[in-house]
Amino acid sequence: MKAIETTATINERGELTLDRALETTKPQRVRVIVLISEENEEDADDTSLEIIMEGIYEGFQEALTGKTIPLSEIW
Repeated sequence: MKAIETTATINERGELTLDRALETTKPQRVRVIVLISEENEEDADDTSLEIIMEGIYEGFQEALTGKTIPLSEIW
């Protein structure tokens, strides 16, 4: 699986318009993660999007390889 970072705008109907075309080899369905700042949210979290995406990718890879901890053991 390949991750692509880009920006987009959400219109009044909740539809995304990407700021640039994605470089893909063929038309296909994709999975999308949308990060939205809340209106009353302060910019306390200045973690870069690159670091966030690395964490998501790492977690996904761990899930794919079975390197997970059962929820019952976490609580």
